[in-house]
Amino acid sequence: MDRNDAPRAERRRLTHVDRRGRPRMVDVSAKPATARRAVAEAEVAVSAETLSLVIDGGGSKGDVLTVAELAGVMGGKRTAELIPLCHPIALTDLVVTITPDRAASVLRIRAEAATTGPTGVEMEAMTAASVAALTVYDMVKGVERGVEVRGLRLVSKTGGKSGEWHRPSPPTDGAPAKPRHKPGERMAGRVGRKKTG
Repeated sequence: MDRNDAPRAERRRLTHVDRRGRPRMVDVSAKPATARRAVAEAEVAVSAETLSLVIDGGGSKGDVLTVAELAGVMGGKRTAELIPLCHPIALTDLVVTITPDRAASVLRIRAEAATTGPTGVEMEAMTAASVAALTVYDMVKGVERGVEVRGLRLVSKTGGKSGEWHRPSPPTDGAPAKPRHKPGERMAGRVGRKKTG
């Protein structure tokens, strides 16, 4: 069946692009205000020596964890200025925490944002986590250039028409994760293809 012959409800399209392909801010004026919350995470991988410096507060720029947590909050509050089509929303809560993990030699960043409004706070949580991670990098790059920011992801969201969403946990038995899409299935406007040969 040709894509244009499919019923309108079955057609998936990007919400921030109009029918002519131009970028647009989604009109949320008819959506009811509901309590919404989102959690995002990121990791900053550092050497054991750098992690000890961060934990002990021995860096030349000062308290890395406190500064990065505060930077994450500030970044989350400015999401609409940084991401072109995001709505400016009134945040009712925004918390960023960074937890050192010596065993994995990473700093685990968690950002949780909340609002009561007509649109979600996923972007605010993800922006907060990413700004906190970049601030860690900025504060430790003088002692270690090879720091890696990785794993920025939405963990969960609640509220709104779509309700709750939680990222599935990775398998713990060593089995590979099941693919999220079948070959040939439509994925965000693109068709996945089977690998041949």
